[in-house]
Amino acid sequence: MGETELPPSWQQLNSLAIHPDRVSQLSPAALAYLGDAVYELYVRTQFLFPPKRSHAYHQQVVAQVRAEAQSSHLQLLLPHLTSVELDATRRGRNAANGRPRRLDPEVYQQATSFETLIGYLYITNPPRLAELLALLQFDSTPAP
Repeated sequence: MGETELPPSWQQLNSLAIHPDRVSQLSPAALAYLGDAVYELYVRTQFLFPPKRSHAYHQQVVAQVRAEAQSSHLQLLLPHLTSVELDATRRGRNAANGRPRRLDPEVYQQATSFETLIGYLYITNPPRLAELLALLQFDSTPAP
């Protein structure tokens, strides 16, 4: 499987994709909502091996889907994004509101931008999403 080729399970999910003409009807918040779910599923698949207890899976996944980690992931991806992808992240940043108290507003905006990008690419260009996700590095050391 090539670096930008989708795994079979993701190819099946792509058959559910929304027609690109309808994407403009979606709010950045809707794209971030979708992106959050897609990203968490992706991260969960990254930690399946070696097999471990559910609690260990949970700790590793939560560490990667936290806003702080998503903000860092966005910073890593920014140099690789096209102008259209940067526009999607800008829309997500501008739509971010109502952050949790524990978070810096900028971190929350960047995390929302990241989720918006993931949601946008999931429904418009899944191979590109796979290419960008492949750039992310995850710490695979077992959780305590």
